[in-house]
Amino acid sequence: MRLRNITGSREVIAQSPFVVSEEILFTCPGTWGERFGNTHPIRIEIGMGKGRFIHTLAKAHPEINYVGIEKYSSVLLRAIQKMESEELPNLKFIRMDAEDIEKVFAAGEVDRIYLNFSDPWPKDRHAKRRLPSREFLARYDRILKKDGVIEFKTDNRALFDFAVEELAPAGWRAEVVTYDLHGDAALMQDNVMTEYEEKFSSMGNPIYKYVICR
Repeated sequence: MRLRNITGSREVIAQSPFVVSEEILFTCPGTWGERFGNTHPIRIEIGMGKGRFIHTLAKAHPEINYVGIEKYSSVLLRAIQKMESEELPNLKFIRMDAEDIEKVFAAGEVDRIYLNFSDPWPKDRHAKRRLPSREFLARYDRILKKDGVIEFKTDNRALFDFAVEELAPAGWRAEVVTYDLHGDAALMQDNVMTEYEEKFSSMGNPIYKYVICR
């Protein structure tokens, strides 16, 4: 279960040099290259949790800029602590709701989007809140480059089936679809596990993944 109510977490986030402050957040579209001080590609993870996945990627790929997005302050705090122990110049954090993603990135500014073990929002009336829904795919479409891709992983079969069914109506197509990521040697070569992925796979749960493009 995610930690959401650690006392003082918002104050720590507001003062952290690793977090883009809420005061300037909506002035960011089109300026991310300037904020990183280079013209490297920008990749984002929406719902990054404690930050293990994106921190690992940023460390392995200094030629790419990464932005981790997390809604819950107490979870983001864990990612900040990780950065404090190992600072990376090509990684920044944002605390925000993913519904506002178009207010933070300009059209075509993002190279790749990662969605990892997103909240399944199991009730039908909440389908629009699911990060791989057609509503969110439309938002991603506007900030991604023309050849940009989305990678999505989950252990929730119902959510994955929903995500695959959303592709055609939203105008997306799958480059990769697997119902057993850890059983695919080729896909596992470059796979970076999240905290949830390590936990659920160790329990014997299959991990589902797709890579999609327009």
